[in-house]
Amino acid sequence: MARALAIVHQRDAGPGVFAEAAAARGVALETWHPAEGEPAPADPTAYSAVLTFGGAMHADQAQAHQWLRIEKDLLAGLLDAGTPLLGVCLGSQLLAEAGGGTARRASEPEIGWSEIELTPEGRDDPLLGPLAPRFEAFQWHSYEAAAPLGAVELARSPVCLQAYRLADRAWGIQFHAEVSGDDAASWIADYRSDEDAVRIGLDPIALARETAAKIGDWNAVGLGICDRFLELAYSGVR
Repeated sequence: MARALAIVHQRDAGPGVFAEAAAARGVALETWHPAEGEPAPADPTAYSAVLTFGGAMHADQAQAHQWLRIEKDLLAGLLDAGTPLLGVCLGSQLLAEAGGGTARRASEPEIGWSEIELTPEGRDDPLLGPLAPRFEAFQWHSYEAAAPLGAVELARSPVCLQAYRLADRAWGIQFHAEVSGDDAASWIADYRSDEDAVRIGLDPIALARETAAKIGDWNAVGLGICDRFLELAYSGVR
């Protein structure tokens, strides 16, 4: 059976519906929880694909979360090895840093639903092209990735870069294509733990209602994104 690795930084920010897409393709999705002190896989290149997800911590907090350095080194090695990669939110920022880019605080947080527009390159991208010319996405972030030199910018929101591609088979997406309805509800209910959500005056009741109405269609989009990523990963063709 094909094997993929999911790097999960907190329990309510894991693969979500991406796990369903992996199961449907017969891919065994194994999980590494670096924030819980689990050792890194002995040979991460043994996986045919690696996905890294979000978390409440930030990419520049390696002093408080020393495992961030371990993960960035692991991702850099996987990039060098040509392993197919997909980074989501924090994972996208860590992937950018591993590839020589940076992660930084965005001009403003994006929390909730917002429109994302594909670049001309994004419209031709095999992973995101089917979403052209634009789509609405669920987001929860205060930081952004600055793509490494040579990366292809695929999508933007009015606030920041939303997707990029590195080399042939490594993608970073800032939006939460993986989030399940239960996880989104958990984040909204716990919004006071995010000082930026409090600062911008997030209305949890309104967001919960909007999310309940939109999450089904959004999960279908997420399933498609992950399915295409796995198809590209296992076919070896960009």
